[in-house]
Amino acid sequence: MAAAVSLSLGLVVLVIGEGFSTNPPIRDIEELAIGLLGVMALTGVAALVAVRLAGWRNPESEAEFEQVVVRSERLARDGLSWDPDENEFLEPDPLSDDGFEELVREALDDLPDLLRNTLGHVAVVVSDQGRKRGAYGLYEGSSGRGTTHDRIIIFRDTLRRDFGHDGELLRDQVTRTVRHELAHHVGFDELGVSRLDL
Repeated sequence: MAAAVSLSLGLVVLVIGEGFSTNPPIRDIEELAIGLLGVMALTGVAALVAVRLAGWRNPESEAEFEQVVVRSERLARDGLSWDPDENEFLEPDPLSDDGFEELVREALDDLPDLLRNTLGHVAVVVSDQGRKRGAYGLYEGSSGRGTTHDRIIIFRDTLRRDFGHDGELLRDQVTRTVRHELAHHVGFDELGVSRLDL
C-alpha cells in the first residue's frame, strides 16, 4: 500500500512539473495515479471526520490510557453500564431480568475454585416458578454422582419478592442460594447444608 501511495505521489509530482505524457498508456497510468491519490485523500478526510464525530481521541498519557483500560475491564467484569453524563458506572438493576441473571453469574464467579470445579456439566438456570415450589432454589439430580441431567434452579420470583427491596440483601441471598444448591449437588442433605450455614 505504501508503495502504491509513493508511486502515485511521484507520478502526480511529474504530471504537475512536466504535464501529462503524450504516450497514451503512460497517460492512463498518470490519470490512474491522480485518481488513486484523490480517493486516498478523500478516505483520509472521511476517517478524520468520523473519528471527530464519534468523539474518540487518543489518550494523552500512559496514565490516562491505563484508566481507560481499567474502566473497560471493570465494565466487562461487572457487567455494568457506563453513564457518560454522570461519569460513573451504573450497577445492574436486580429487578430487571438481565440484572438478576447478572447477580447469579456473579455468585457463580465468586465461588472458590474447588466449588466451581464441582459444577462441571451442571446447568444453572433462572426460573419464575419459585412460588409454586415454595423455594428460593432447587437442585435436581443425583447428588454427587455427576449425571448429565443435574441442574441448579434459582427462583427469581421468590428471591425478588422477599429480598428485592434491598439490592445488597438480594445479591447476598442469591449468592447464598447458589451455594446452598451447590452443596446439595456435592452430596449434602438439608441438615448438612444448614450446618454449613447455607
